Amino acid sequence: MNNVSAAQDFTPARASPVGRVLVVEENPKIRNAIVAYLTDHQWSAIGADQRDIPRHLQSRQLSLVTLNARLKMADGLDVLRQIRTRSQVPLIMYKDGQDDGVERVVGLELGADDFMSGALNLHELLARARAILRRQELGRTAPQPTRGGYRFAGCELRHATRDLVSPAGAAVALTRSEYSLLCALLGAPGRTLTRLHLMRATRTHEDISDRSIDVQILRLRRKLDKHAGAGKLITTDRSFGYRFAAEVEPLY
Repeated sequence: MNNVSAAQDFTPARASPVGRVLVVEENPKIRNAIVAYLTDHQWSAIGADQRDIPRHLQSRQLSLVTLNARLKMADGLDVLRQIRTRSQVPLIMYKDGQDDGVERVVGLELGADDFMSGALNLHELLARARAILRRQELGRTAPQPTRGGYRFAGCELRHATRDLVSPAGAAVALTRSEYSLLCALLGAPGRTLTRLHLMRATRTHEDISDRSIDVQILRLRRKLDKHAGAGKLITTDRSFGYRFAAEVEPLY
């Protein structure tokens, strides 16, 4: 990655991240350029290579990690897996040159918050970092409505009793994992959720390659199709994840 560009006529607003940015990059020239650019724009940043990551993750002062997808000592996706076993710190991956989309999708599914390809543009990197931290802060401060459950396609999912009630008023038995899975889908109707996201929601993500989430989706679909009678409520986005396709409203 020899082409690292930054906008010359752009004066961004001051940023105030909670902690520092960890720049994981083995090329000293690129690493120093990223750190210097972030520092010039009022961010606290520190450079590191792959070997330094565990030590830095022990600190709770990190706000963000930037990670080169093409490290020489280790595959960037493997490093991402290692980071996600230790921390949920926001992370941006980047790689030199265009990609066919597969690596980007895999990176996002493994837990990257963003993935950049092509010549590294520091202006764009900073803008994406700001957007991620802004969304994170909104998530912390936005008021969370008190919900007793969800209503969809004539069914009700009740949190207090963890019951799914069909349009006919019959109780539909759900396993603990099926309940957690349905809650995750109903909490983001119309939005595709990755398998990794759903695995975390059902606490089955110890093995990142485990496809048990597909089996759980299949079982949940059968129960919904049988009792809701509203066609396919859970749709598949190929190679990415699943989406709840019906309208959802808070129960109360």
